[in-house]
Amino acid sequence: MKTFFKFLAITSSVFVYSQQTQQVNQGIGYEFFPTKSVTSNGKTLKYEDIIGTPYADTDFKMAKLADNYEEVPVRYNSYKDEVEFKKGENIQVVPKQKEFSRITIKKPSQTIVNLETNDNLQGYFFELVPGKIALYKKEKTVFKDEVPAINSYAASKPAEFIKQNPVYYIKTENNFIKKPKNQKEIIEAFPSLKDQINTYFKSNKVKFNNEEDLIKLVNHLNQQS
Repeated sequence: MKTFFKFLAITSSVFVYSQQTQQVNQGIGYEFFPTKSVTSNGKTLKYEDIIGTPYADTDFKMAKLADNYEEVPVRYNSYKDEVEFKKGENIQVVPKQKEFSRITIKKPSQTIVNLETNDNLQGYFFELVPGKIALYKKEKTVFKDEVPAINSYAASKPAEFIKQNPVYYIKTENNFIKKPKNQKEIIEAFPSLKDQINTYFKSNKVKFNNEEDLIKLVNHLNQQS
């Protein structure tokens, strides 16, 4: 009899958990649907009519949106700064709520975080280095309108999506270093690590527009802090 009641309790808890998981998954994104078009010169252009793509990766990748949520396929729209997810045949947009501020993609392993940087690039970033001192990358795509031909001898230029150079942010204790530029800027942000930073730069040539160099630098700062 004790065994029966123990089994019943376990079965009930599993049922309740699955019900909770199902309900929250039904709720996310139910009123957020992506708009796959751009208004250009008074007419609407579909994404497929525009050269290039607004997506960091056009393929959907399995990801975990938050605890107690099932895994769903996602992709990042770097033009609209939106994370889309697929539920059945429907494509919806993840709400920019605190509980969905950290989205973990399984393969390839990536983490997308929603950051309040208090500037024009605030929103979703790819996390390159986690930790007390973190490194983030902002991917941005802009839309360039079509340019009609000025005469019969000139060719018109079609509308296109243009991927911008990534912008890197280093997270300090209280702020961000946007587009880190030089050694002095790093020392000013981490004065207690001045000696370690000077030693590192003497032994390592750092290009601040090189992602691999920045990853190595931030990993080193975390090891020293």
